[in-house]
Amino acid sequence: MSAAGRITRLFGAEGEVSLNLYTNFPTDFDWQEQPVFVRVDGLVVPLFFDSFTRRGASGAVVRFADIDTPHRAEIILDKEFSIADSEEDEEEFDLADLIGFGVKIGRTTGELTDFFDNPANPLFEIAIAGKTHLIPANEDFIAGIDFDKRTIRFVLPEGLLDL
Repeated sequence: MSAAGRITRLFGAEGEVSLNLYTNFPTDFDWQEQPVFVRVDGLVVPLFFDSFTRRGASGAVVRFADIDTPHRAEIILDKEFSIADSEEDEEEFDLADLIGFGVKIGRTTGELTDFFDNPANPLFEIAIAGKTHLIPANEDFIAGIDFDKRTIRFVLPEGLLDL
C-alpha cells in the first residue's frame, strides 16, 4: 500500500469529507470497487465509498459507507489514507505470453509450446521428451512462474499427464 492522500475536513451534514489527493493518486481510481485504507487506533481500516466527486487535480469530496454523520467523520479527519498498490496491474499478463517458457512438473522438464484460448476450456500445450501434451490452463495447477528465468512450475493431479 502507498500513501495516496489525506482526509482534510468535514464537508456537508451527512458525513462527507474533503480529501487532499497526492500526486500518485491514480486518475483512473475505481471508487465504486476499491477502498482506501486509514489507520484508526492502530488498526488499518478499509473505507468504501458511497460517493466520490473530484475537485480539481488534487482534491475530492467523498462520502464513505457507514460514515453518515459529521460526528462519525471526525474520527478520520486529518488522517492519511493509502490505496492498494497496483501490483496486480503490473503483474498482469496474457497466458499466451508464457509460450516458450520452460516447464517443470516434479522432476520432469519440458517447454510450453502453445496456448489455446478456448473460453470453455483454455489449454496449454507442453512438449516433454518429443511428445506434446495438453493440460488445462488452470491457475490451481500453476505452482509458480519465474519470469526472470522464463520457467513455469506445475503441480498436476495424479493421472492427468502420463509420462
